[in-house]
Amino acid sequence: MSAGFPPRDLVGYGPNPPHPDWPGGARIAVNFCINYEEGGEMTIANGDPRSEVRISDLTVQAREGARDLNMESSYEFGARVGFWRLMRAFQDRRLPATVNLVGLAGALNPYALEAIAESGFDIHPHGWRWIDHHDLPIEVERQHIRWCVEQAVRITGQHPLGYYAGLPSPNTRRLVAEDPDFLYDSDCYSDELPFWNNDYGRPLLILPYSLDTNDSRFARAEGYQLAEEFERYVKDSFDQLYLEGEEAPKMLTVGLHARLLGRPGRIGSLHRLLDYMTAHDKVWICRRAEIALHWAKRFPAEPVQT
Repeated sequence: MSAGFPPRDLVGYGPNPPHPDWPGGARIAVNFCINYEEGGEMTIANGDPRSEVRISDLTVQAREGARDLNMESSYEFGARVGFWRLMRAFQDRRLPATVNLVGLAGALNPYALEAIAESGFDIHPHGWRWIDHHDLPIEVERQHIRWCVEQAVRITGQHPLGYYAGLPSPNTRRLVAEDPDFLYDSDCYSDELPFWNNDYGRPLLILPYSLDTNDSRFARAEGYQLAEEFERYVKDSFDQLYLEGEEAPKMLTVGLHARLLGRPGRIGSLHRLLDYMTAHDKVWICRRAEIALHWAKRFPAEPVQT
């Protein structure tokens, strides 16, 4: 094992996970995350050395030192059109959701930022930029997190409880733990229940995210082609967790992107999923922060041994 790095945990809760006692005796907690990233992606217009290549309907090579106008306008569709479709799906049903908010993206669209502020959804900072943070200098990443926090406070009047870089650096979780007002971090895919991490001097709750029940698979070679494939996969995941939840309830995160699921040929799958889930008893559709607060109350962190 390399010195200086936290050990990996390949055991987790083992065969006997704790019972979360979700509100209302729910068998499953479902959190939908709307990823609002449009405008924060790679482009020389943002001072980057190349154009964006990830998470869109386009399969392209990066243009070094030049703009890719097709890619940029694909992202712009999400901000101009797709975002509003996603919001309406939840608001028409009076259902809560979480917004994974890229700071620069929000700053570039005051109408979207106002809608997020008025929605009652919780804000889950998603980096100041939609970039790979791996090689970002630690002081730059620290400043980005600070900007995200300041933006969320301006919108909601409250410090956000969690953080999700998406493409974290080796420093990201350490930087999140530096801020005592962060309760949780979501840069993790290793479980279906929250758990406490003590690697950085204090307990930090980890809320695992998901890349399989996530519409980003429309933009990955191994992923979805049709809306019904996304719908079927999320339904199958929900059904299995609902069945297991009679004895061992879990959480399900569904990731959404305005430029992907916000397309007219795909948005129907979200409407059908929401109606399908709400037709079940004992389902808790909730904000991400609500899961974190519930877990911290039910399973308080133990003090870190020094």
